[in-house]
Amino acid sequence: MPSSLILRCVSAFCFAPLIALFCAAPPLLAQGGEPQYFAIHGAKVVPVSGPPLESATIIISRGLITAVGKDIAIPPEAWVIEGKGLIVYPGLVDSFTDVGIPAAAPPAGGEGGPRRPQEGARGPEDRPYSTPWRSAADEVSLSDKRIETWRSGGFTTVVSAPKGGIFPGQAAVLDLAGERAGDLVVKSPVAIPVTFETSGGFGGGFPSSIMGVLAYIHQVWLDTEWSVKAQATYEKNPKSVARPRYDRTEAALADALEDHALVMIPANNSIQLRRALELVDRWHVNGALYGGQMGYEVAPEIAVKKIPVLLNLKWPEAEKDADPEDRPSLRTLQFRDRAPSSPAALAKAGVKFAFYSGGITAPKDALKAAKKSIDAGLAPDAALRALTLSPAEIFGVADRLGSIESGKIANLVVTDGDLFEEKTKIKMVFVDGRKFEVREPEKPKDPPKGDLSGKWKLAYTTPDGPEESTAEFVMEKDGTISGSVTGKRGTASIISGYLSADKFSFTINIPIEGSPADVVFAGTFDGTSLKGNISVQGISLEFTGVKPTSSTTTAAAMPGGAQ
Repeated sequence: MPSSLILRCVSAFCFAPLIALFCAAPPLLAQGGEPQYFAIHGAKVVPVSGPPLESATIIISRGLITAVGKDIAIPPEAWVIEGKGLIVYPGLVDSFTDVGIPAAAPPAGGEGGPRRPQEGARGPEDRPYSTPWRSAADEVSLSDKRIETWRSGGFTTVVSAPKGGIFPGQAAVLDLAGERAGDLVVKSPVAIPVTFETSGGFGGGFPSSIMGVLAYIHQVWLDTEWSVKAQATYEKNPKSVARPRYDRTEAALADALEDHALVMIPANNSIQLRRALELVDRWHVNGALYGGQMGYEVAPEIAVKKIPVLLNLKWPEAEKDADPEDRPSLRTLQFRDRAPSSPAALAKAGVKFAFYSGGITAPKDALKAAKKSIDAGLAPDAALRALTLSPAEIFGVADRLGSIESGKIANLVVTDGDLFEEKTKIKMVFVDGRKFEVREPEKPKDPPKGDLSGKWKLAYTTPDGPEESTAEFVMEKDGTISGSVTGKRGTASIISGYLSADKFSFTINIPIEGSPADVVFAGTFDGTSLKGNISVQGISLEFTGVKPTSSTTTAAAMPGGAQ
């Protein structure tokens, strides 16, 4: 194979992969001999469904918790883990994400996919931006490197859904381990997420405004309701009633609603939250709100409706490279300050809520964000519940996970301290009774010379010509780097990274024709720019990085500017 063809795959997130270069991802197997029985002995156990237990024992048998408590007999076949000094929590749940679903290529429109924004709808028969038949349970793939990343961060379960469009697809509850993709599925479908995505206007077609989107969604619910009734009437008397027209969108939504799937409605500020409460009544659906960061203003009203809220842990903050002359409004400043207090406000009002990662790309940052809500008044046990039992209750799987109880799935996270303390380390994770040791990422050897935090524009040349991507770094004091890299193919999270003295290295993972590939960026940092190489499977490309200035940002935004 020509080396130039291989080089193109390095920038696969910038343009379509050309060929599958690597074999399928290995199964996510537990480590060390696959024992069927475990006993965690003498640990502090935090069941969530009841008070903490000191010096307790948990028995795990064939993927299930079979006993919890003190003075429990340990089966002779169990692998005993000494729990002294350790704390055992239920596995954490990310309540809304796309972890486990590899990024899909941009849809081409036409049959089987949502239309491109420039095409819009061609008439009442069209269903623009709607693919509710897509299912996370069908699309989950072991090739998604984030499965391992999230699991190592203590998340054993996610509520995952496809992205893209007004009705992107159906969400499923997934456990983050298995030998085959199907092993990850706990329950499907559990929710129908909707978005208020528009065509963008300027000839983009219907719906080009939020009013149009709401009208479109309302019509879809009416059509689905009519379709169900018409099909029932036909089935009773097919000889004298015309056969109803089949519509894939209506059929998929009807099946999901029959399975009691939640309809997830986006709402973040107070206006959106109040609108969403009205939409639940107007649409006659079993609704849940997601976003919820201005819940501190609307909590009592949500409580009256008894509607659950999924809270986005990506708290609002100023852009790191924002124009210093662009001064935010007082309302914006208040929002940034008070958003982390929304969980406490919802808890006080009696609203059931759960946390989800939102735009957070590293699971440890999700725990830091939850700690911020604790600092803003939320009780620590309520924060833990929002990451464990509450999401299990909201999505109808509390009978099998979310707490440490006999008979439930053995999803556990074992730490050496309080989960929300920054210095606490996750020692091991159990998913479906399989034990995973958490390995420490590579750390910088020398103190960092400077700070890489912020947005960077990365430039390199591929066989197709010059290419650019945007990296967003968050650097800790010790030089550890997290963040993401974004290009035309989407966003890839940084798996590990660091700045040691003036030497940096960070790794992302991108899918290439369904198989994962680690891409390593390494080089030197002179305080203002980056220079180094992009490496994958021994092949290398040179790249440079600079921080975008206000002038280049403006130029890029103008017609004909750099893209």
